[in-house]
Amino acid sequence: MKQTDYPRITNKRVLVTGGAGFIGSNLCEDLLKYDNEVVCLDNFSTGHFRNIKEFIDHPKFRLIFGDIRKLEDCRKGVEGVDLVLHEAALGSVPRSINDPITSNAVNVDGFLNMLVAVRDAKVKRFVYAASSSTYGDSESLPKVEDVIGKPLSPYAVTKYVNELYAHVFALNYGLESIGLRYFNVYGRRQDPNGAYAAVIPKFTMMLMAHESPVINGDGTNSRDFTYIDNVIQMNHLAATTTNPKAINQVFNTAVGERNDLKQLTALLKEYLKAYNPEIAAVEIQYGPNRKGDIPHSHASIKKATELLAYHPDFTLETGLKQAVQWYYNHLIYKTIK
Repeated sequence: MKQTDYPRITNKRVLVTGGAGFIGSNLCEDLLKYDNEVVCLDNFSTGHFRNIKEFIDHPKFRLIFGDIRKLEDCRKGVEGVDLVLHEAALGSVPRSINDPITSNAVNVDGFLNMLVAVRDAKVKRFVYAASSSTYGDSESLPKVEDVIGKPLSPYAVTKYVNELYAHVFALNYGLESIGLRYFNVYGRRQDPNGAYAAVIPKFTMMLMAHESPVINGDGTNSRDFTYIDNVIQMNHLAATTTNPKAINQVFNTAVGERNDLKQLTALLKEYLKAYNPEIAAVEIQYGPNRKGDIPHSHASIKKATELLAYHPDFTLETGLKQAVQWYYNHLIYKTIK
């Protein structure tokens, strides 16, 4: 699929926190294509060396083993950089419910450490991963940036606090920041294993193994599933924008569509049967809803379109087709063999 022609980060020194993670590693790889120097800061608590192995020896790539919970590591990471793409966080609503203290330490204390380091180093711009979980119990659809509800999980609390801290650092210190509220991102390098694996890689792996995935709820819960390349586009746009109305704002990072879990699994089976026709016969099971989950998630991307000229390249259908092929070739096939 032809990509939209949009402004890219070029010839900059960029820090990507959480750069060995799913989203972070994709950003690192993409930045290297445009003659940037890339500094990756990661403690590998959820990231993997395999995600950065392909470009670890690139002359413009530098890995710092560090933890954002340590201010000195944050200061080391921001030395001499032009901008920061802050992806480091402890994700997963269930994980935060099981261990709220660690989620808060990473997502709030770590975020504050990064802001302080960025402020003191006078870094020009700070683009950070926000979350659609911030919408909480708001029932309005589509989700518009200025209308949020009360948080439904400790994770949601931490991500909302990030937005508040970014706001007060802009007011008090003149820091330029832009938050990107990610909506159910999926794609290459997303880990299918573990208790907190995301639904798309997890279901893909199970279907490849002829195991029945379990949908939480009756299958009507819906999400705005967002392919990784749309997220990469938004990071470039947020980092390069000169529109003063876009600075110190948060933007939905999504497709602007919603699909329920029944539709998602039907598409997965449709695309996977090209590799193994027997997958079409694998049954889907249903279980209880998860605590802290939002029933429906559908983003308005009007603000991002108007202020950042964002136009997502991938719908669920086109992105999922690419993702399934990548999972099969790089992760799933090896896992079940």
